[in-house]
Amino acid sequence: MQLFRYYTKRLLKIARESNVRVKMIGERSRFAADIVEGINQLEEQTKENTGLTFIIAVNYGGRDEITRAVRKVMADCKEGKISEEEMTEAVFASYLDTADIPDPDLLIRTSGELRLSNYLLWQLAYSELYVTDCLWPDFNKEELIEAIRHYSRRDRRYGGVKTETK
Repeated sequence: MQLFRYYTKRLLKIARESNVRVKMIGERSRFAADIVEGINQLEEQTKENTGLTFIIAVNYGGRDEITRAVRKVMADCKEGKISEEEMTEAVFASYLDTADIPDPDLLIRTSGELRLSNYLLWQLAYSELYVTDCLWPDFNKEELIEAIRHYSRRDRRYGGVKTETK
């Protein structure tokens, strides 16, 4: 955790200099108070940055994220902040860790694995999947370009059925 503390401070400096917004997804309540404060500070001080968004998944699991979101929804219902009738996919998504982040267009899965591994279960609903036998440590610029090539040839229908026009 000492290393995490160090990199949190270092990342804040780099993010400021590079106009990068930093967001952490995952359950942070299990961390020491100073680490949570460092994460919160990192997010708060970079939230107005308009360049890339750098997302750190720490202590993250898709099922856990959905469970935590449901608890928040239930609490808001109990407090009268939201009614059952108001619940939509968009409203539910606003309770997720990734609330202000677009869903991924492409998931690149390395090492030939053919599973999601409890990662972004809600958000990946309409994402394109690219699987490569390349191991993560060897994944380089050329591998990324190949994944993008494959992605660019996809016909994205977001769950819709393709119909031919005459």
